[in-house]
Amino acid sequence: MRLNAVELGEGPPLVLLHGLFGQAANFGGVQKVLAAAGRRVLALDLRNHGASPHDAAMDYAAMAADVAETLAALGVASADVVGHSMGGKVAMMLALSRPATVSRLVVVDIAPVAYPPAFRPYAEAMLALPLSPGLTRRQADAALAAAVPAAGVRGFLLQNLDFTGPSWRIGLRETATALPAIEAAPEFPPGARYDGPVLVLSGESSDYVRDEHRAMFRALFPAVRFGRVKNAGHWVHAEQPAGFLAALGAFLG
Repeated sequence: MRLNAVELGEGPPLVLLHGLFGQAANFGGVQKVLAAAGRRVLALDLRNHGASPHDAAMDYAAMAADVAETLAALGVASADVVGHSMGGKVAMMLALSRPATVSRLVVVDIAPVAYPPAFRPYAEAMLALPLSPGLTRRQADAALAAAVPAAGVRGFLLQNLDFTGPSWRIGLRETATALPAIEAAPEFPPGARYDGPVLVLSGESSDYVRDEHRAMFRALFPAVRFGRVKNAGHWVHAEQPAGFLAALGAFLG
């Protein structure tokens, strides 16, 4: 599947992969800074997200194949790849299944392990939202409040709603059905490892990447190094863009 790509700048290619219920536009400010620094920055909408096509299959092998197909169509043989959360798992799968495609890898606040089903109540609340003509953002926000207490997270989810319909822009039902596969540890190719440079970058106040995950990272990525961004939680690039960009700059040059 060829994915929707938002492209800025010229120079060595750099790919940005968003997390669950996100989209390429989430990297807007970061993408502009990286492009101004002399990079061809490609922010992709993963399948069932943003403006990319929808499909029932949503395992990590399929999503990594989408990224590879899209880069090939855009004339990119190899790129630095940055993936946040679900996008980080996609990036790991890409590096382990197609290592020649990835020059350097940055995994942002995710480990190659299974996670609890924390997003399922969000998906259920989104599916239950009555999409009646005239629906306002305030009404939609109020309808999600019980399942999604954090106002910032509700705003993040509602960026996927087109209020002129109203309708969900994303493949919401496909994504909700695929949540068990998304939450699971990726099924990497047997014996796979990626020997290129890898940075695992975490938010200082996030518990997504723990000390006990480091051995697993080192087995898959022997050249891995670890870093943390101060005063950041899980959405590192949104919460602390300056710290995120400084860490990327130190690693990627």
